[in-house]
Amino acid sequence: MQNPEFEGQTKEKLGNTRVKTLLETDVYANMSAYLEEHPVDAKAIIEKALMAANARESSRKARELARKKSIFDSSVLPGKLADCIYDDPTKTEIFIVEGESAGGSSKSGRDKNTQAILPLRGKILNVEKANYERIFDNAEIKAMITAFGAGINESFNIEGLRYHKIILMSDADVDGSHIRTLLLTFFYRYMKKLIEAGNIYIAQPPLYKITKGKEVYYCYSEEELLSKRKEVGDKVDLQRYKGLGEMNPEQLWETTMNPETRMLKRVTIADAMRTDQLFTVLMGVDVPQRRKFLQEHAEEVRVLDI
Repeated sequence: MQNPEFEGQTKEKLGNTRVKTLLETDVYANMSAYLEEHPVDAKAIIEKALMAANARESSRKARELARKKSIFDSSVLPGKLADCIYDDPTKTEIFIVEGESAGGSSKSGRDKNTQAILPLRGKILNVEKANYERIFDNAEIKAMITAFGAGINESFNIEGLRYHKIILMSDADVDGSHIRTLLLTFFYRYMKKLIEAGNIYIAQPPLYKITKGKEVYYCYSEEELLSKRKEVGDKVDLQRYKGLGEMNPEQLWETTMNPETRMLKRVTIADAMRTDQLFTVLMGVDVPQRRKFLQEHAEEVRVLDI
């Protein structure tokens, strides 16, 4: 062959495309003929290939199991976690908050004895569309798994739970709602026992602050705002909270974190089959099915934040 091309510095492999095509065609034809004429040899070759494939798969699963175990059994808590002083899980709670701004306010305003804060960076992975590899490599998900201390999926053990209240505290807007949905999807698919046991809660931050003279009122809905304005009159200072980061630590404690005054919603599963279907349709990969669902239920929407 004139002008041979080799692959690599050692020149052990010929790289000319024309030769490769001729060689592959010739080998394929002769190997096919040989295997048809020698079925015993063909069976032995197939069995050996299957054994090698099974060995590779077993090795991969063993590595994955070891990696998961290192995540679940790690005694090192995530650096972003502001843990509480008490270690009795029946008396402690953890707030999952979005962003460093809200994380800073909640860390300053919390009760350090019983309340832990775990700020998440942005929106977590949509686990309904992701494979195991991406899920276990996601920094925010690993931080939650480590902080909760109860494992995940088939390795989940609620006895190891470090906080009996896991509270999702996000902004009262579309992005905050999306973050809550992503978190609930994760809990439902990989820590379902937390929901079944009643350990998951959603915090209710106020939407408005009304100030009249020295009096301050917080409203958690549009209806409550209208009612309060009728009660106190029109000459008031009205503030619309766009996010938790706009509140100072004292306001966040008073409205959203203080067990004596806050509003929490416990997450429950009323209809397991219906819930599973909704997560699959709304968070899954089937776009036409999701579009059809939204079109069929569009008229049921009462409040739309665009």
